[in-house]
Amino acid sequence: MADPFDAALDLLRRLPPSSTQKNLNGIISLRPELEEDLLSSVDVALTSRRCTKSGRDYLCCDYNRDGDSYRSPWSNEFEPPIEPEDAADLIPHGRVRRMEESLNAGFDVYRELYYEGGISSAYLWALDEGFAGVVLFKKTSSAGGSAGKGGWDSIHVLEVNESATKRSAHYKLTSTVILDLGMSSAAVDSLELAGNLTRQTQQDLPLSGLRDAEVEQGHMINIGRMVEDMETRMRNLLQEVYFGKAKDVVGDLRSIQPLSEAERDRAAHKEAISKMNRG
Repeated sequence: MADPFDAALDLLRRLPPSSTQKNLNGIISLRPELEEDLLSSVDVALTSRRCTKSGRDYLCCDYNRDGDSYRSPWSNEFEPPIEPEDAADLIPHGRVRRMEESLNAGFDVYRELYYEGGISSAYLWALDEGFAGVVLFKKTSSAGGSAGKGGWDSIHVLEVNESATKRSAHYKLTSTVILDLGMSSAAVDSLELAGNLTRQTQQDLPLSGLRDAEVEQGHMINIGRMVEDMETRMRNLLQEVYFGKAKDVVGDLRSIQPLSEAERDRAAHKEAISKMNRG
């Protein structure tokens, strides 16, 4: 008999991507013991909350979650509050928290410039030989009320291993983009395009400066460039490959060229072939 966890992942891969959250909740209700493994393995559209202390929105994921509580990157506190003993292990301090604050400030500017809205959040935690984290972006929009909708969620999970001298670091970035587009009108009835794309990259990058503040700033620059390059690459891939392929398929199924012009083009083509054969 198949392993229940593998069977659940296999089932989710075959169900509509736009219903992943609903289907995931259904599987967890049937097999509660799989909840932690599934939530950490399956990418779903991000949800947001408002930080009661700062009044700013932040994104929720498995990396800032403890039970039903989520940590705000702006206040560095869990909402609702959790036990102090648990919070001491889950809330970053020192250099990790300073870098987390810098990342949130930097990506907040990036979000406004590239997304012109939406929500961004970054979370970091310490490792034995470096640190790890996740950078999140979410943008939703609607066109013509209920006629059209669109959602973009990008999840960038990073792991940073510093060299002993802290003159360089190895960066591993795993990025996932979840795209959900839909339209409903009398002309097209109902149209939906949804799915996700995951890519991974690794780089060894230098760190300049000797002071802790300079090393931390070097990490922020390297992470920012890697995330920006990855987002640009994945957006171009979605536009050129996925949307381009969909356009080709639709073009083959339904031509926008008038039938009379299409017949005239085919006749001209046949005539040209015939003359080439006679020659």
